[in-house]
Amino acid sequence: MATETAAPNTGERTEKWRLVGPGLIVAATGVGAADLVATLIAGQKYGYALLWCVVLGCVMKVVLVEGVGRYTLATGRTIFEGWSSLGRWTTYYFGPYIVIWGFVYGAAAMAGTGLPLHTLFPVLSVPVWGILSGLIGLALVWWGRYEVFEKVCAALVGLMFVSMVGAAALTAPNLPELVKGLVPTIPTGSLVNVLSVAGGVGGTITLAAYGYWIREKGWTTTRHMRLMRIDNRIAYVVTGIFVVATLIVGAELLYSAGIAVKTGDQGLLDLGNVLTDRYGVWAGKVFLIGFWSAAMSSLVGVWNGVSLMFADFAGHVRGLALDDPERRAGGRWYRAYILWLTFPPMVMMFLGQPIYLILAYGVLGAFFMPFLSITLLWLLNTDRIPREWRNRAWSNVVLVLCAAAFITLAATELQKAIVKL
Repeated sequence: MATETAAPNTGERTEKWRLVGPGLIVAATGVGAADLVATLIAGQKYGYALLWCVVLGCVMKVVLVEGVGRYTLATGRTIFEGWSSLGRWTTYYFGPYIVIWGFVYGAAAMAGTGLPLHTLFPVLSVPVWGILSGLIGLALVWWGRYEVFEKVCAALVGLMFVSMVGAAALTAPNLPELVKGLVPTIPTGSLVNVLSVAGGVGGTITLAAYGYWIREKGWTTTRHMRLMRIDNRIAYVVTGIFVVATLIVGAELLYSAGIAVKTGDQGLLDLGNVLTDRYGVWAGKVFLIGFWSAAMSSLVGVWNGVSLMFADFAGHVRGLALDDPERRAGGRWYRAYILWLTFPPMVMMFLGQPIYLILAYGVLGAFFMPFLSITLLWLLNTDRIPREWRNRAWSNVVLVLCAAAFITLAATELQKAIVKL
């Protein structure tokens, strides 16, 4: 069990003021094209009325990610080890989920990177650009070198941040309306949008990958607890600004002009066209670069982080020790999952997406956030974690709110799946 071994030294005090990486990676990985479109459509439909949802979403994700990091540092165990301590049911859920999720997500991630690249450079098709992006992602994370991975993600975050915040600045936001949007209101018919915006700010399964990334960073004991918390808060401040900028673009550029965009990744291409028509070709191209950066940061983050989770899961199932190299980056199971994310999904990009697999992906995925919220409540309030690091009352309140919100969102996704059947 990890314990408090020493007071923070001068080097750590200096380090905490750097824009440290794991939190920024988990936030950037979680903000993909689909999340941007959900926020964009919320701005398109309701103007600034759902701005408060962005703030709420960031607060919820800060608490969830901090809980994962706190459990990891306080116990010296991975989050999957924590889940497995709650019973075999967690393994029965997580195993099928991570396998199906990886197959479907791999195709979606490659298509998401292929769309903006094809628009910028139409010499190659969307599937070909997507496959090239997947292969680049594989090459970047194959050897498990965290330092390289972190620098690549930081560069992609910079590109996506500058492009979206720049687009928001171009639209000249209405500041009084922006402030009014911080007052919680739920416009008629907006419940699904409320849940999508709050739930989509900063990730799903990648939230749980945070514990693996801090371990790769070298933060392994409670001595790093304060640094982890600073890292997490900085990350979601950056994410919050980014998503607020997306809402501003939707409110100012689309809502005021009565322009609608499509759902899915295509909605961001529509927005690129609107920016081109309004501000010139350069604005559209800069935005498309930001769109690609958002999609690529999610791809690279998942190729690394979720592969780490799978390696830990597979090693646990096989009875390997927690410190076994096969449960870490660069091991056999880590690389096997990278291959699973990259090559089988290529078939889906050319042959279409099988409906039952998509539905299974949606249903299992809808349950992940309630699963994470409820299991963190369980882990962080019992003797599975040292008493001094257990939840405070306010953390429990936020986690209960997270569970309630995500259960409602899961019910909505189930209803959609039943309708499709």
